[in-house]
Amino acid sequence: MASRRDFFRSFAKPLQQTPKDVSPLVVRPPYGLSESLFQSECPACESKACVTSCEEKIIYIGNDSTAQLSFAHSGCTFCDECARACEAGVLSLEKSMHTERIAATFQINIQDCVAHNSVICFSCKEPCIDDAILFNGLFNPVIDMDLCTGCGFCISVCPVDAIECTPIEIQETTIEPIENGEIQ
Repeated sequence: MASRRDFFRSFAKPLQQTPKDVSPLVVRPPYGLSESLFQSECPACESKACVTSCEEKIIYIGNDSTAQLSFAHSGCTFCDECARACEAGVLSLEKSMHTERIAATFQINIQDCVAHNSVICFSCKEPCIDDAILFNGLFNPVIDMDLCTGCGFCISVCPVDAIECTPIEIQETTIEPIENGEIQ
């Protein structure tokens, strides 16, 4: 017979779980051309040059043997070194729409944020070079997603971990040459 504790814990489980054959979305390095390339090419890469080329040390190889980002200690400077080092062509500087933007959305959890709870705190705003974190007076910071590049520098400096990062699936793209040899 199950205990009362087990009974109530069953309600805490998510109603819909991710099927085991589908990988959950993770935050990918910038300049990625497609999620399918990460899944097909990264596991076969032996050099893992994207990891060693990252000056900020935010790229790591996940359990699925693919390149992923962690903003726990720093953020992305969009230095292009990971894309230059990628021998498999998973990361590419050829498609301008992928430069200087991480495929993720960032949001401030207003219940956890100390500024939203009447404490003067500008920890997240100070490292934001894009001025994407806006304040309504001394309190109520919000992230302007039109300005946010997803660099992640705000995450590690938040004293209460109130900034949430949600990965977005990288849209499949193709690089098409045009007549004069330039990339579209």
